Amino acid sequence: MGMIWVFNGPNLNLLGLREPEHYGSHTLAEIHQEILKIANEAKINAECKQTNHEGVLIDWIQGLSSEDFLILNPGAWTHTSYAIRDAISAVKVPVVEVHLSNIHAREAFRANSVIAPVCIGQISGLGAEGYSLAMHYAISYQKTQGKT
Repeated sequence: MGMIWVFNGPNLNLLGLREPEHYGSHTLAEIHQEILKIANEAKINAECKQTNHEGVLIDWIQGLSSEDFLILNPGAWTHTSYAIRDAISAVKVPVVEVHLSNIHAREAFRANSVIAPVCIGQISGLGAEGYSLAMHYAISYQKTQGKT
C-alpha cells in the first residue's frame, strides 16, 4: 500500500508568523492536521515532515518507494535546488509541488521553479487550501493506480 508524504522545506516551520500577507495565518501544524484528517477519512496512510536542511529533504525523497506519492513545498529551494530536482527524477514517484503564495505574481526570481519539470503538477497561490487540494488529488491518483 502506498503512502502519501508531505514534505516541507525551509522556513515553513514559521508559518503563521512569517509574512502572513503572503503565506496566510495558518501554522504548519494546522495544515498538517488538516492533511492527516483528509487521509484518515479516506483510510490512506499519510505523514508530514518539515526540514530546514536540504540534504535531509534529499534523503527523505531518496527513501520513497514506487508505491508512494509526494506533496512537496520546497520553499526557497524551488528556485535553486537542482539536487532536489535530481532526487525526484531519480526515484520516479509522482510529485505535486505546492506553494502557499502565487510564485508567479511575486518577485521575478520566485517565478522560476527548477522542481516543476519533474512534477506531475503544481498548485500555487491558494494558501493552505492548496495542500488540501493536493491531498485530494493524491488520494484519487493512488486509487486510480491501485496503490491503496
